[in-house]
Amino acid sequence: MTEELFRTDAYLKSCEATVTKVDELGIRLDRTNFYPMGGGQPGDTGTITLGNGQAIRIADTRKGPEAGEIIHVPAPDQPKAEVGSKVTAAIDWDRRHRHMRVHTALHLLSAVIVGSVTGGQIGDGKGRLDFDLPDTALDKDAIEQKINELVAADHKTGTQWITDEEMDQRPDLVKTMSVKPPRGAGRVRLLEIPGVDLQACGGTHVAHTAEIGRLQVVKIENKGKHNRRVNIALAE
Repeated sequence: MTEELFRTDAYLKSCEATVTKVDELGIRLDRTNFYPMGGGQPGDTGTITLGNGQAIRIADTRKGPEAGEIIHVPAPDQPKAEVGSKVTAAIDWDRRHRHMRVHTALHLLSAVIVGSVTGGQIGDGKGRLDFDLPDTALDKDAIEQKINELVAADHKTGTQWITDEEMDQRPDLVKTMSVKPPRGAGRVRLLEIPGVDLQACGGTHVAHTAEIGRLQVVKIENKGKHNRRVNIALAE
């Protein structure tokens, strides 16, 4: 299993690690700060620098076929890593930080709009949530005002952990019907924005809502009889 450093420190820009496996899928490390694609959030990009100074450009990060395995996918025609070698893994921080801002913003959006979340996606500077709201008209301007009020209030975010058994007893902690929180290690991580939101989530988030910056509700779409898709973007 790969030690997932991003779970406890989303601001960790680089780390020292050891290469444990290299094959056609990519590079495995014993520990990493690279987030693998999941929960609607894209996988990180960045570099893995070898001991001789050569940098391997990482084009994507994915979960591997084995439980707890994270694969760093090199771009084409990169230097080769050797099993057992010591490396430095560095994420594309600016891109990751935009993902963190958007991901946290979507938590605020799910608090502003009352309804089951049927899906979502995080992009570079933008994101969306789909809500099961068959008979509800959504006011774009009102949603934008409310979500920006939560941003400006500078709520602190934090994480806590509960056991799988506790999670089974609290189905209300899973808001997104189509995405299940990471499980299998005996515990589940929760993101808490005190007084605003508490839900199971394995993604990366900013420490304070003011760090998100001003948000725009770009558009609201009807996606079928039940789904209402709310698209947001970072204003800066």
